[in-house]
Amino acid sequence: MLISIKNLNKTYLMGSEVVEALKDVSIDIKKNEYVALMGPSGSGKSTLMNLVGCLDSPTRGEYWLNGKEVSTMEDNELAAVRNRDIGFVFQTFNLLPRLSALENVALPLVYAGVSREDRLAKARKTLESVGLGDRVMHKPNELSGGQRQRVAVARALVNDPAIILADEPTGNLDTKTSYEIMGLFEEIHKAGNTVILVTHEQDIAMHAHRIIRLRDGLVESDQINENIVRQTETPVPE
Repeated sequence: MLISIKNLNKTYLMGSEVVEALKDVSIDIKKNEYVALMGPSGSGKSTLMNLVGCLDSPTRGEYWLNGKEVSTMEDNELAAVRNRDIGFVFQTFNLLPRLSALENVALPLVYAGVSREDRLAKARKTLESVGLGDRVMHKPNELSGGQRQRVAVARALVNDPAIILADEPTGNLDTKTSYEIMGLFEEIHKAGNTVILVTHEQDIAMHAHRIIRLRDGLVESDQINENIVRQTETPVPE
């Protein structure tokens, strides 16, 4: 099992009030699954994403990733797991404006200690894999929203992580571009990656193969998606 979450709890102190963001959540995710985490604002999906992404630690419960219990790790250990095992894609792209697409994608490899020559070669190859081989020297402000998100996806992929964790990845994109990006995630999943998508949009969640819905810090439902939206090219009439 790639991810095993057992009775995970997360509480926050808001002034004198204790807020239970997650309540005894248990989820297993296998390698190469494509999962959407859904729920309204305040459901706990962002908290769960932060825990799965090793950006935070649970108050109680266990989180096992690749056979290692990460719920008890210190901050420096969590940082190492994040850089090695998890690729993040955010709604706001989070690209550095003064760096080229190539340099943005190569950044995680700097932290991994890869030589400059090797990391630029790997970054270029990864940009080519997301359809941006002709945009490697462009800076973020010279790219469209969809292209910027492709750069962000390439940056998430460059370390060959076990998991791609996407938080509202189409939130800043128009409908057509959103579908193109979701098509890219389908290709990434087909290539063997585990994809976890966090969204509040039903039409985006329908691209995933399994949908987990949260409400009030609890798992409300966990179902296989029988109606997967697949990217298909409409033939042009002759």
